[in-house]
Amino acid sequence: MKNDIHPDYHDITVQKTDGTTFTTRSTWGKAGDTLKLDIDPNTHPAWTGGAHQLVDTGGQLAKFNKRFAGIGIKS
Repeated sequence: MKNDIHPDYHDITVQKTDGTTFTTRSTWGKAGDTLKLDIDPNTHPAWTGGAHQLVDTGGQLAKFNKRFAGIGIKS
């Protein structure tokens, strides 16, 4: 590896949206800085399984439901 081309790798504190913190190593900021997250696994729908809403724009959802109404698992 070449010398003096890599960024400084140091300890920082990460603060989640609920106020909890943890320490990690990063190239972000300076040693001892605090990174405050706007979105984290506690609040983002991708991790929490948040409410999913289907918005029918121009009747596309109704058209889909009508077209595939008969398809399903038969018991």
